[in-house]
Amino acid sequence: EVQLVESGGGLVQPGDSLRLSCAASGFTFSSSVISWARQAPGKELEWVSTTYASTSSPSYLDSVKDRFAISRDNAKKTVYLQMNMLKPEEAGVYYCTKGGVVLRGSRVEGSWGQGAQVTVSS
Repeated sequence: EVQLVESGGGLVQPGDSLRLSCAASGFTFSSSVISWARQAPGKELEWVSTTYASTSSPSYLDSVKDRFAISRDNAKKTVYLQMNMLKPEEAGVYYCTKGGVVLRGSRVEGSWGQGAQVTVSS
């Protein structure tokens, strides 16, 4: 059974940093594409970043690519999302997904974690 468990969420102030983790089990992690998506209150789900199984460079939403960094530790079967200079509008629930995509604001296919709450407020 595929399981994805996010952790590391919390309350931070604007401009602060936070690192999310996504611990995976139940599949061959090293060969899997893993993404992060987020959903702000009252807004649609939004894709944030993807890490690929190959040596391909990760992908980022334009608005985060200079501040966020996705990484993976295949030995620990964990994907991380380092988020720097967080903005209030980036608050929401952050999900990791194996093989899932975001289409018209909704999750499509893949396996998804339960999400980690990120609050950015002064």
